[in-house]
Amino acid sequence: MTRTIIECVANYSEARRPQVVEAIAQAITSVPDVYLLDRHSDLDHNRTVLTFAGPSTAVEEAAFRSIARAAELIDLNQHTGEHPRIGATDVVPFVPVSGATMQDCVEVARRLGRRVGEELGIPVYLFEEAATRPERRNLEDIRRGQFETLKDEIASHPERAPDFGPRQLGPAGATVIGARHPLIAYNVYLATDDVSIASQVAKAVRHSSGGLRYVKGLGMLVDGRAQVSMNLTNFRQTPLARVVEMVRREAARFGTSIHHSELVGLIPEDALVEAAQWYLQLDQFHPDQILERRLQAALQGAAGASGLSHQAADFLEALASESPTPGGGSASAYSAATGAALVAMVARLTLKKKGYAQVAEQMRMALEQAEKLRTELTADIQQDAEAFSMVMTALRLARTTPEEQTERQEVIRKALMRAAEVPLGVARRAVQVMELALLVVSQGNRNAISDGATAAALARAALAGAGYNVQINLAELRDEPSGRVMLEELSRLETRAGFLEEQIRSQLAERGSQQPV
Repeated sequence: MTRTIIECVANYSEARRPQVVEAIAQAITSVPDVYLLDRHSDLDHNRTVLTFAGPSTAVEEAAFRSIARAAELIDLNQHTGEHPRIGATDVVPFVPVSGATMQDCVEVARRLGRRVGEELGIPVYLFEEAATRPERRNLEDIRRGQFETLKDEIASHPERAPDFGPRQLGPAGATVIGARHPLIAYNVYLATDDVSIASQVAKAVRHSSGGLRYVKGLGMLVDGRAQVSMNLTNFRQTPLARVVEMVRREAARFGTSIHHSELVGLIPEDALVEAAQWYLQLDQFHPDQILERRLQAALQGAAGASGLSHQAADFLEALASESPTPGGGSASAYSAATGAALVAMVARLTLKKKGYAQVAEQMRMALEQAEKLRTELTADIQQDAEAFSMVMTALRLARTTPEEQTERQEVIRKALMRAAEVPLGVARRAVQVMELALLVVSQGNRNAISDGATAAALARAALAGAGYNVQINLAELRDEPSGRVMLEELSRLETRAGFLEEQIRSQLAERGSQQPV
C-alpha cells in the first residue's frame, strides 16, 4: 500500500533565541519517519520557518508536538518583529507531496486543529483549502491587526471566533492551520533604505491591490534595506520571472533598483527551471534536457519497478506541461507500450500456471514478441518528440532568397515525412500488440484475460492517436506517391484492428463467462 507523504511548512514567532528554535526542531524530529528538510530564521522578522515531511500521520503528530513546545517557550506578549503574527506557532500549512491529495491534507489540518484547540487550549483558525468559511481562506484576513488586535476582539466579535479552541488568547496566541498548494516565499531587497518605496512596490505587485494574480506582498525594512516580502501561491500561473520584472519596473519608477533577493525555505525545481528558461530566452527547451534530470531518469529506469513509477510520473508531468513535446504521438507510443507490457504479464502468468502446458510454446513466443515491441515502442516515445522538433526547426529556416525558400521547402517536406513515419511505425506495432493480445485472451491464463483485453484496448487507442498524427503530418504530402502509400497502409491497419477488436470481444465474452481456475 502506498504511503501518503505530505509536507508541513510551519512558521514560528522566534528567531533571536537559537535554543528555542532548536527545541522546537527537536520536537519535530522526535517523531519517527519525519524528516526536517529546511530551517530558515530571520532576525528582523523574528520568525523561523521549519519545513518537514513524511507520512501524513507522522507529520501531523510532529506538527502537534512542535506547537505544544512553541507554546511553552514563546510569549507573544513579549514578542517583537517585522512580520505580522498572531501566534507562537503562527501558521501551519500542509502540502500534498506523494500519494496524498489535497483532501488528505485538509483532513490532517482539521484533525490537528481540533486537537490543538482541545488539548492545548490554543484558538485555531482554518485557512486556505481547509477553511470552513470563505472569509477564512486568506491568511491576511485572519491575521488582520495581528496578536494585539485579535486579543481584544476574539471574545467580542463573532466574526473573529476561532474554528477550534477558546475565545481568548493566552501567551501562545492563536494558530492558523490549513492545506495549500506549494508556495514560494520570496523576498526582494531594494537598493534603498526607504521602506515607503518597498510598500509602494508591494502594493503594485500584490493581487489584493490590483497587481499580479497569486502574489501577496508587504514592504518592510530588513537589515537596513527596504524589502518587498512576497508569497507566490501559484508559480505556474504567475511565474517567478514575471514577478521579478514587475518589482524591477516598479522600483525604477522611484529611482531605485533590485539589490538582491532571497528564498525563505524551499522552492519547487520547476520554478527555477522556468525562470532560467525565461531569462535565457530558450526556444524549444524541455526540462528533460537538463543533464541531472536525464541521468536521474536513466538511473531510475535501471532501478526496476520503483524507478518506473517515477519515470511514468515524470512523463505524465511533461505531457501535461505547456511544452508541445511530448505530445499525442508520444502518448500513443506510451499507450501501445503499456499494452505490450500487459501482454507480457499475461504470458508470464500463463507459463507459471499448471494446466496450460499445451500452449506454453505460444506463450513463450508471445512473451518474446511483446517484450520486443515494448522496447521499440518505448523508444518511439522519444523519437516522436524528436521528429516534431525537426519540423519546428525546419519551419524556422530562413526564406529570404528564392534559393533559401526552395531549400526550406525541401527540408520541411523531409521533416514532415519523418514526422509521419514515426507514428505510422507506432500504428504498425500497435496492431501487432493487438494480435498478441488476441492470442493471450483466447489461449492464456483465464484469470488474466481481462488484462489481455485491456492490452488490446490500449493498443487500439494508440493506433487511433498515431493515425491522427500520420494524417496531420501528411496533409500537404498526400498527393505524393510516398504519402499515398503511407495513408493506404494506415487504412489497412485500421481495418485489421477492427477485426481483431471484434475477435477479442468475442473471446472475452466466451472465456470470461467460464469459472475462473
